Parts: sequence; structure tokens; C-alpha cells
Amino acid sequence: MTPIAAEAMMATRILIIEDHPASMEMMVFLLQAFGYATIAAADGEQGLAAALRELPDLIVCDVYLPRLDGYDVVRALKASPATQGIPVIAVTALAMVGDREKLLQAGFDDYVSKPIEPERFVGQVENHLPAQRRARPVREAVQAAADAPKPALRRARILVVDDSPVNRELIRDLLEPFGYDVSLAKSVEEGRQLVHRMAFDLVVSDMHMPQENGIEMLREVKGNPELADIPFVFLTASYEDEPNQQLAASLGATRSLRRPIEPRVLLAEIEACLPAEKRGKPYGEDHRR
Repeated sequence: MTPIAAEAMMATRILIIEDHPASMEMMVFLLQAFGYATIAAADGEQGLAAALRELPDLIVCDVYLPRLDGYDVVRALKASPATQGIPVIAVTALAMVGDREKLLQAGFDDYVSKPIEPERFVGQVENHLPAQRRARPVREAVQAAADAPKPALRRARILVVDDSPVNRELIRDLLEPFGYDVSLAKSVEEGRQLVHRMAFDLVVSDMHMPQENGIEMLREVKGNPELADIPFVFLTASYEDEPNQQLAASLGATRSLRRPIEPRVLLAEIEACLPAEKRGKPYGEDHRR
């Protein structure tokens, strides 16, 4: 194997230095969903040590950090021959005139404003990676699958209920290439209408949504004899959700999974909830011409 081929097989590694748990979870989830390997550090000192130790392909760094702020981190990185060539992107809520210039003068290669926009974040990061180090987006895999021969029959029909557009799209983009028929709902009310109108083999739902949360939908599904046998999987990003997870289990939830979750792990968890004859296979595996 040539060095170039070997490098192409290695996942691009991105170090995230961020002390806010929710922001960290969102960035890790988005980057991993697109195939990137992530390294997490919760303060400036940990981040600088991780950068020098791991030599990642790119660094995303909050500006205001405990122990060592982002300005000190980037100055140290740019002063070290080992790390001075690594792109460093600031993540900051700064919005004053001159802030961008101040960040660039300090050594950052670019900045992303907080709160981050999930639909744009991965693209903003990828702008600072060479083409050969960019991960193949999930959507490209979907398109490749769409161009391949299709099985005569679809496998399981799955309902995804989530108020976040990016979360809904990521799950659909993960499942459809494996032959699953995916329907999306942006609220519990919309999910409720779909589950009564269509026959689903599995429901995947966010636990926390505006107005009504996923627990209410679980109650309704499990309380209806015609729907009670549908496996119900919860996704949650909360660190303090154990009571709700216990409640969900008592009401009949099949699984409660924590975000961020690697795509291949989520796929395996979903397939484990389905009977063998309903589990998906990549398009074309059993139907080659």
C-alpha cells in the first residue's frame, strides 16, 4: 500500500477544546456523523497537551476556556514547530467590531460564531482541510446507494421524530442506503398523526422536544393495542436524563441511547430492535445484475 493510500484510509482527526458540555456534544455528534474522528478536551491546558500529543489534522477551540484561554492556546500552538501548521478554528460568541481581526492576529485561521449552526458547521470546518482529508459526507453515500441497483422490496419502515432538522436528516441519511423506508416528523403531534396513519416497524424519537416530549408519544403508542408491539428507541443528549430513561423503560421503551453516538453504533442498535427478516442490507448486496 502506498503512503497516500494508507493516509486516505485513516480517519481525519479533529481536536475539540470546549468547556461547555452541550456545545461539545453538538460538535462531536456532527463531526462524527460525517466520518471524522474526534478528540475532546475540556480546558485550555488539556487541549494544548492533547494537540502536542495527538497532532490532529485540525483543531476547533473555544476562546474563553478555564486554566488557559483560547488566545494562549493558539499562540502556543503556532509557536511550536510540531503544531504550527495545524489549522485552528475559534468558536466564540464574540460579535463586536474588530473581533475577527483580533482572532486572526492571535493566530486563529478562522472563527465560527456561537451558537453554532448545525447545518453549516461541518462545511465551515471542512473549508480548512485539504480535499483528500475531508470525510465523504453521508449524503454522498446516499446518492451512491441511490445509483446502485435497488432491492425489489424495502425492509423495515422506520419513523423518526425529532425537532432538530439536522438530526432528522442525519438519521435518514444513515438508514436509507440500507434499504429502510424512513418517515420524518418534526414534533410529537406530527409523529402521532403518522403512526396512526402508516404501519411502522420501529419508532426512533428524541426524548426532549418543545410542547410535548417523546415520553408522551411513548405512552400513547404503548397504550394502544394496535401499536403496542412497535419497538420504540429514544435518543437523548442530556447528561441528567437517568430518571426519564428509567421512566421510558418502565413504559415499554426498547432502548434509550445517548447522543453523541457514532453512526455505525446507532445503526447496530436500531437493527438489534428489528427481527432478522426486517434488518437492512446495503443496496445491491442481494440484487446485483
